[in-house]
Amino acid sequence: MPRSLVLGAGLVALGASAWAALDPDRGALALLLAAGAALLVATAWLEANPGSVRDLTLVATLAGLATAGRVLLHPIPGVQPVTVIVAAAGVSLGPKRGFAVGALAALVSNFFFGQGPHTPWQMLAWGGCGLAAGLARRLLERRIAFAAFCFVLGFAFGLVTDVWHWFAFWPHTWAALVAVLGAGVAFNVAHAVGNIAIAVVAGPELRRVLERYQRRLRTEVVWA
Repeated sequence: MPRSLVLGAGLVALGASAWAALDPDRGALALLLAAGAALLVATAWLEANPGSVRDLTLVATLAGLATAGRVLLHPIPGVQPVTVIVAAAGVSLGPKRGFAVGALAALVSNFFFGQGPHTPWQMLAWGGCGLAAGLARRLLERRIAFAAFCFVLGFAFGLVTDVWHWFAFWPHTWAALVAVLGAGVAFNVAHAVGNIAIAVVAGPELRRVLERYQRRLRTEVVWA
């Protein structure tokens, strides 16, 4: 992706964010533009080091697995495996692939739950979960540390989606913000607690599988 396009997307993100701050009545549109521009910059960052076909296939497979889990557990409010799968991808495969899995999982799963202005923010939030896990991978080698990190990610994801919802659709008052955050507490707690259960049960095993695949992906066979 050309650098000029990346620079333009970055300027759009900054301009849209400033627009949202200066003109709150049109905050929803401004924030949507900012999210789209931020995703464009992230895509350019990912493409700066393109992976192999097998690498891309793995990202798509993990996103599909996260989508299937989200659909399967949808009857349980707030509980879904996307965050744990995304975090495991970040820890095992690195921050770039972790971000890619999270963003793609949000986009694909919303074909089942409905696309809308919330989609770019879910893509950024789940992509950010994978990015954060990849950057902190050295600290998340133990099961308990990984589960605790996923617990925190559950609240972080909820905070991002709740704040954008408040800014885009609610009066910009502290009372409205408290009301939105309060309404999301039950879902965020369920998300975070569900993350702990899923991470403790399946997190390390998923990471081992992904790390084994990563080692095979890096292995080169040289014929003498």
